[in-house]
Amino acid sequence: MTTLTQLPDDYVQNPHEVHDLLRAEGPVKEVRTPRGLKVWLVTRYDEAKIALTDPKVSKDVAAGGHLMQVHSTDPNAGRVLDDSLAVHMLNLDPPHHTRLRKLVTKAFTARRVEKMRPRVEEISAELIAKLNDGDVVDLLETFAFPLPITVICELLGIPIDNRDEFREWSNQLLTFGTSDQVRAAGEAMAGFLYQHVGKVQAAEPDDTFFSALVHATDAGDRLSTEELVSMAFLLLVAGHETTVNLIGNAVFSLLNNPDQLQILRDKPELIPASTEEFLRLEGPINVATFRYTKEPLELGGITVPADEILMVSLVAANRDPERYENPDQLDVTRSAQGHVAFGHGLHFCLGAPLARLEFDVALTQLLARFPNLELAAEPETLVWRDSTLIRGLHTLPVRLA
Repeated sequence: MTTLTQLPDDYVQNPHEVHDLLRAEGPVKEVRTPRGLKVWLVTRYDEAKIALTDPKVSKDVAAGGHLMQVHSTDPNAGRVLDDSLAVHMLNLDPPHHTRLRKLVTKAFTARRVEKMRPRVEEISAELIAKLNDGDVVDLLETFAFPLPITVICELLGIPIDNRDEFREWSNQLLTFGTSDQVRAAGEAMAGFLYQHVGKVQAAEPDDTFFSALVHATDAGDRLSTEELVSMAFLLLVAGHETTVNLIGNAVFSLLNNPDQLQILRDKPELIPASTEEFLRLEGPINVATFRYTKEPLELGGITVPADEILMVSLVAANRDPERYENPDQLDVTRSAQGHVAFGHGLHFCLGAPLARLEFDVALTQLLARFPNLELAAEPETLVWRDSTLIRGLHTLPVRLA
């Protein structure tokens, strides 16, 4: 039997060190999180891929959400969002997941994403035009956040005036807000999205993405209002959080590795391919979303019992030395294919093509305009967000040049 280990209080500030220790012991380990939740944490690459795809593992929050309370010492554990925000693909297993994914995929085609490139380039250029040489700015606030939130709001047909509210709600829902803050943010987000979905349902169908999603049908089946609200919530939150932190983490990594920054300055054509290395090294998601074992599951010779919460660390899997040589080093010329930053299997991130497009545009334009930008704070003073899900900095102060 595995001994129970307590994750340190500062786990989110330096998860890599913790993952290295756990990975050296075995592929999966029973641990308690700083907030008192007992989980099984997967840190090796091969076992992470199994945990992400094995049918003995479920993502059905309605059936397994109670395990959050069963395994926790925190009375607020298991607090759930407004129900209307939870009926989305990340919280479902087949066949319900299959049905939703099929309908959403009809609207979210690769062709539709690629058609967005000129608009993404335009939004990025407008944001960069507001910045000047010599300015010291928080790059997350001035660039990495407004770019993807503007794109996703336009995609969903949501007025951009609401973007600061969305950021606040999203922050409360994804980091460790109090139960009152989470409930209030969930209710505010749900109320807004119900109104928005109603407007789009009442309007004539057009060629915009969200209209296509609202009116998408498959053999007479279509998404219900509640499913549309949940889907809009998922797209809104996942659609900006991942890209904000992908851009922020990548720029932070480059500024800490000037030799790698020089390579991309000299050869900007390498930026699209280097996206995979940034995703591998410091992806925007640490632990994948809620999963639990429906039956006992064997991972690398260790049996995880039924009814246990399984935390799959994507960033740990992506730094497994059995899979990647010198995994803690940034190498923008490396082939990092096969990383699991966007997940793996049925729940592979639907928005991955859009995140890659936004990142390619953002980094290309940023380095072209400010090739000599530098950190405006000591790296060790920067603080990571208080979340096991999101891997991203609170602020990224840079000096533009």
